[in-house]
Order: sequence, then C-alpha cells, then structure tokens
Amino acid sequence: MSEKDTPLTEAFFYILLALRRPNHGYGVIQEVEQLTGGRVVLGPGTLYGALQTMQKREWIRIYSQDTESRKKKEYIITDLGRQAFETERARLKELLDNAALMEEESDG
Repeated sequence: MSEKDTPLTEAFFYILLALRRPNHGYGVIQEVEQLTGGRVVLGPGTLYGALQTMQKREWIRIYSQDTESRKKKEYIITDLGRQAFETERARLKELLDNAALMEEESDG
C-alpha cells in the first residue's frame, strides 16, 4: 500500500484542509480548532512533525517565509496534496454512504 493509498490521520486531513490557502503554523492550529469546535487541538509537536512529513511527501510547500520576525513560514497545499486529500475525502464519503445504506436496509 503506497502513502497515497493510506488513510490520512485526522490531523493530516485537517492540516491539508487548512492549507487550501496560505497559512502559517499558528493559523493552522487556530483554523483546525475552529473547524472542529475545539474537538481537535493540534499541539506544536504534532503540527510541525506533520508539516515536515507533508513537505517530504510534496503535499505542501513553503509559500512565503518572513526572515525578519522569527522566520515565520506560510505553507500551501500542492497538487499532490490535493490528490491525497481528495482520495481521503472520497474514502470517507464511501464509508458514510455505506453506513447509511446499511442503516436503511436494517430499518426496512
């Protein structure tokens, strides 16, 4: 099974979602927390480890880097990252569709 066929972790899924437009690490943390109503709170270690892995896989790239103040980097999703995200979205949709189908069959 290749990396692109492996289900994404919830953290990876939300990070890729948050990087559909340029965003920096703290912005990603805030957006994920807001999207999930506070259910998912990414710690800095989880976030920056995931960002490194995603850069190695070429799912994200550095969009801009502020060399003045603490070297803040903004990241953005790549076409490869969009493919990984869309593959996972389709997989999750299939799971939900199948669950709904089985529920309808058991109700009928």
